[in-house]
Amino acid sequence: MTIKETEQQFKELLKEQKAYEESLYLMMWDLRTKAPRKGMELRSEVIGFLSQKIHVLSTSDQMKQFIDALKGKTNDPVLAKSVEECEKEYNRNKKIPEQEYKEYVTLQSRAESVWTEAREKGDFSLLQPYLEKLVDFKRKFAEYWGYEKHIYDALLDMYEPGVTTETLDQVFSALRIELTALVEKVNQSSHKPNPELLQHHFPKEKQEGFSLEILKRMGFDFEAGRLDETVHPFAIGINPKDVRVTTRYDEEDFRMAVFGTIHEGGHALYEQNIDPSLYQTPLAGGTSMGIHESQSLFWENFVARDEGFWENHFDVFKSFAPKEFQDLSFDDFYRAINEVKPSFIRIEADEMTYALHIMIRYELEKALIGGEIEVKDLPRLWNDKMEDYLGIRPESDRDGVLQDIHWSGGDFGYFPSYALGYMYAAQIHHAMKKELDVESFIRNGQFLKIKEWLGNKVHRYGKMKQPLEILKDVTGEGLNPSYLVDYLTEKYTKIYKL
Repeated sequence: MTIKETEQQFKELLKEQKAYEESLYLMMWDLRTKAPRKGMELRSEVIGFLSQKIHVLSTSDQMKQFIDALKGKTNDPVLAKSVEECEKEYNRNKKIPEQEYKEYVTLQSRAESVWTEAREKGDFSLLQPYLEKLVDFKRKFAEYWGYEKHIYDALLDMYEPGVTTETLDQVFSALRIELTALVEKVNQSSHKPNPELLQHHFPKEKQEGFSLEILKRMGFDFEAGRLDETVHPFAIGINPKDVRVTTRYDEEDFRMAVFGTIHEGGHALYEQNIDPSLYQTPLAGGTSMGIHESQSLFWENFVARDEGFWENHFDVFKSFAPKEFQDLSFDDFYRAINEVKPSFIRIEADEMTYALHIMIRYELEKALIGGEIEVKDLPRLWNDKMEDYLGIRPESDRDGVLQDIHWSGGDFGYFPSYALGYMYAAQIHHAMKKELDVESFIRNGQFLKIKEWLGNKVHRYGKMKQPLEILKDVTGEGLNPSYLVDYLTEKYTKIYKL
């Protein structure tokens, strides 16, 4: 068989994998948005079946033959990178017995459904037995994959290749010192915003109208995506031409849906603008969760919480808002949406305390996977860390350990990407300002120029580049958390008149 014939057959295998993946992602989207509760048990079985099929294809003898035949021999750069990605996946998945993987995925989808009920009731005990099994699976998988220093590193590599607990411990420790000092200064300020000005009943359909308008202005392609409602907001790329955004509405606090939708919209723009040459390959997605998160946080914080954004959109906002907002001054409104105040819920956290939420989760799951703590102790330890880092203590599991869906989905090693993404976003924002008049573009609503810059620098590459390679190419340096500290210090010194 010639190289060309082998390449074509390899492409066909990749297409087959993608077909199963699209079916799986569509079912996962449905499970989290539209599926009736009584159908969840059987749906979990189907999700387990599809996941098993993908696992089998990725670890098949045929896949290994293609990897061996094409590695270092194909002149097609996309195929060469695809082979590299498939080899990494093959080596990882081949170490997990097929039946064991199916059991894990079935448990995973069931646990997500149980999490929904547990969260509604604020009862961690409902989820605990599922979480214990998931942790056991993850520890076992990490041992299969291997690691050099800490077992948690094997899970980190799934989401942020090249990052280790050693790196995170160092970076988070330094960032925590800077953030807590800044929060302390803000707390001592006598020039505090008044968030009560924003706490008026805001009908869900009106919030949705404003959210849809902002997504449109950001450049979200509604012919290649949609917006739906869910318990825990997420974005999912079925494929680059079908990228779905979800949000959660709180009629007493519009900020939940508006900023949440913009955040997920940032994820979606990444997925929608991947280069077509990568379609139907394993490269047609974000290069890492950290880089992915940098795009969502860029839009949510560096654009949508910017003063210029609201100078341009305040009248638009009022056209959707109820009468209580009509006489609200711009300055009071802008300062109120940027209030710094410790909160129980991560996705409601302000810019300054957000990373502290991530550090709490990182420290808990690292200790959990490392066998230093047990699942049954999570609610108490969570509350202790919240009190230690943020000065507040949840009164229920709903506002504490049950607020995020990630652990019920088995996503251990995922949370650090949120804080890494925030640091990446600040660094990318700093680099963008050297090439574009970012403040002017935001103030004038010229978001498509920002989208185009991000598309050219980040989005189009998909997984053709590694995360730290993207960061280095875009900013000219490795990870530097000082840009985030500088951004927060400058912005909140002005708002709180420090």
